[in-house]
Amino acid sequence: MSRSLFRTKQIDSILQDADSTTQGHGLRRILSLRDLTFFGIAAVIGAGSFSSLGSAVFSGGPGVVLLFIITGIACAFTALCYSEFASRIPVAGSAYTYAYASFGELFAWIIGWALIMEYSIGNIYVSFSWSDYFTSFLDKTGESLGMNLHVPDYLSNSYPEVKKAITSGNMNKEMQDAWTHAPQLNGFRIILDLPAFLINVLITFLVYRGVKESRNFSNVMVVLKLAVVLIVILVGGYLIFANHLTTNWLPVNSSGTQSFMPNGFSGVMRAVAGVFFAYIGFDAVSVLAEESKNPQRDLPRGMILSLVICTIVYILLALVLSGAVHYSLFDGVGDPLAFIFEKQNLNVGWMQFLVSICAVVAMTSVLLVFQMGQPRIWMSMSRDGLLPPVFQTIHKKYQTPSFSTIATGFVVGLPILFTDKTFVLDFTSIATLFAFVLVCGGVLLIPRKERSAGKFHLPYINSRYLFPILVLITAILIFSLNPNYLKELLAFDYSANEAYTQGRITFMDAATPAISLLLFWISTLILAINAFRKNYSLIPLLGLVTCMYLLTGMTKSNWIWFIGWMLIGLVVYFLYGYKKSKLSLSNSSD
Repeated sequence: MSRSLFRTKQIDSILQDADSTTQGHGLRRILSLRDLTFFGIAAVIGAGSFSSLGSAVFSGGPGVVLLFIITGIACAFTALCYSEFASRIPVAGSAYTYAYASFGELFAWIIGWALIMEYSIGNIYVSFSWSDYFTSFLDKTGESLGMNLHVPDYLSNSYPEVKKAITSGNMNKEMQDAWTHAPQLNGFRIILDLPAFLINVLITFLVYRGVKESRNFSNVMVVLKLAVVLIVILVGGYLIFANHLTTNWLPVNSSGTQSFMPNGFSGVMRAVAGVFFAYIGFDAVSVLAEESKNPQRDLPRGMILSLVICTIVYILLALVLSGAVHYSLFDGVGDPLAFIFEKQNLNVGWMQFLVSICAVVAMTSVLLVFQMGQPRIWMSMSRDGLLPPVFQTIHKKYQTPSFSTIATGFVVGLPILFTDKTFVLDFTSIATLFAFVLVCGGVLLIPRKERSAGKFHLPYINSRYLFPILVLITAILIFSLNPNYLKELLAFDYSANEAYTQGRITFMDAATPAISLLLFWISTLILAINAFRKNYSLIPLLGLVTCMYLLTGMTKSNWIWFIGWMLIGLVVYFLYGYKKSKLSLSNSSD
């Protein structure tokens, strides 16, 4: 049984299956390099960039720019690995299909199940954020026009979020009004986020109608979004120099000296979760392989171009935010791009209105790309027999995975009625990082290919000596800067952890990062030994290590939700996929 769990699918077989199952009624190949690049930008610049930038600046100060560069480099290594797979296996399925070809069926199922967390469950969070900005936009529009466009609070908030606020004594006026004015049915208060639910219905309809309609809609939104972001950068940057605010880039730290990193590098690293969340989505381009005109050339270029553009945008935005307002004022700010233009800051009212429009557009495009990604992964899993055949149904007129698209709409839409942002956010980042780890690791397992014109080729750099040397240099630097690093890591001494000593977090909450770091170093040492023995390629190895390091920033709750979700997935796999898998059926017939 153990051998059958890790049975791999040959790349030639994957390509043949894609051709045979879509012969005559496959997906339309209409996406160009520009379209794929725009889809990547649409996925990345959205909820994360408009909501998590503020908390990232608060934690790291202006120095958070360095973390955007580090995370961008880590994502670039991963994008190169995705590109290598996309060039070899230009079919829908993304990391799921790549894992099937490298690690085997069990890991393919695990990554396919994990991607539901990124695309479907992640879209629930984006829907909630979209609703917040949309209702705020209506309020501001109504004020300027002298009209009442306010959506009732009990129709623009989730029930669990409101009940949690009331139970905990939260005096937030919006939550109090939602609870007080909500209509009741047999004593049950009817509270739901209606805008979040309706935008999911609209996006599902667009994706169901076809990729051409979705492409045109997405491209328009990306152009508008980038134009407004550019205006924010130009106006904010100009006012920083005009108002002599450049001193905000070198704030005074606790020791009384000016520093680009007022909270030190540890403060910068505390922003990892928020910064990485801002990058989630660039890999969604890889699921559009079967709708690309030239996937072996354009998919890699589209992913890398979108990643480079978004990294530059994030660096400039971080500099504008940390220059316009002192970094310490971003604590708890959920709309940082609008916040810097408020009266007490740069005082530009029309920019606040423009940013609210931009946020609605940005998150609509994210919803669109993610809602396109999930059905195509389910379609690929169905082709392999891991899901029922109905998931690979292609609509005869619209040439889209119709049943999978509707199923995705239900998976995203129904939980909107009874979940909240806090619950779904714990699912997203860790699942995405886990997928990145498997993609980078998978490239190490597949044989190198010969170069051919018109296809992407991942440069091979022998890591036999380079990687062990890099690990050694990194260890020397860490231990020279912090001689007690290993002792603290092994002893789990958290007497210096302010949150732990004040009783705000448990010992396990404080110990989780150290346990993760210990496992990271053990894994890195094993990789260094194998790199020396097996001459691994350096680029996927660096991608694997950097993504593993980012995983060390995940909290205990992240791991609990992730492990629980994986256990449910394994139950589904052994009840259906293991027996119905095409590889299982072909082996039994032999």
